[in-house]
Amino acid sequence: MAYDTELAERIRELVATEIVVEKAMFGGLAFLVNGNMSVAASGQGGLLVRVDPAEGDSLLGDGVEPMVMRGREMTGWLHVTVENDEELAEWVWRGVGYAKSLPPKKGR
Repeated sequence: MAYDTELAERIRELVATEIVVEKAMFGGLAFLVNGNMSVAASGQGGLLVRVDPAEGDSLLGDGVEPMVMRGREMTGWLHVTVENDEELAEWVWRGVGYAKSLPPKKGR
């Protein structure tokens, strides 16, 4: 399954005021801040959001699950099904905020 291009465009509009780099990764389209992935339009459908690993479990709930890659749960990443623009913005800014808190990747 290819990523949802409409979702990617909605993310792009939200982060237009930020310095982000778009990169095709894992069958989806990731949005990187200072070289760190923040959010992605998932190749599995829905939104992938990078969060503080210490907060991940507390954020699980209706439409929010741990991200699983090749059968392994990825700590600090959530797979989110968003129902509306408000939810999308909340999750995108959570991911961007966390990525901004991380040290920049070298060469960025």
